[in-house]
Amino acid sequence: MTNAPLIRDATLEDVPSITDIYRDAVLNTVATLDTVPPTIESRTAWLQHHGARFPVLVATVDGRVAGWASLSEWNDRGAYAYTAESSVYVAASHRRKGIGAALLAAIEARARELNYHVVIARVVATNETSLELVRTAGYEDVGHIREVGYKFGKWLDMCVLQLTLPCTPDSSAGE
Repeated sequence: MTNAPLIRDATLEDVPSITDIYRDAVLNTVATLDTVPPTIESRTAWLQHHGARFPVLVATVDGRVAGWASLSEWNDRGAYAYTAESSVYVAASHRRKGIGAALLAAIEARARELNYHVVIARVVATNETSLELVRTAGYEDVGHIREVGYKFGKWLDMCVLQLTLPCTPDSSAGE
């Protein structure tokens, strides 16, 4: 990669680029099982919902957003306070240039800072690029859900992978 990406927290000014990247994924890939293209309004609400505990990062190259990553709530029940789900999306023009790996490393670092114990990734079984990305980052396969999604005229299996991090639980969490 000629220009290393700058990774930073996403801002409201990044929403149009985040929306474009995600819209492309919805319409053209199985990187997401969403079937309804996002709008600026829906992605704005999504970003505002995330907050400090569930960060959204962007990677910029030459001042333009080339990809984004997020930690999202895995489950709202108290005992899951130390578990989050990671997502990484890269603009089509920037794929296979190391941006996804840089974003995944950055979101993992943030998960460590936020004292998460488990980070989950859900990846469609035919998405070899994403599976390679998360496995290389240390995620382990922990489940395979058959025919859980239907997109582009096909039933899709979902792989569930997890990264386990050191964590010091707060004595009141999950109680």
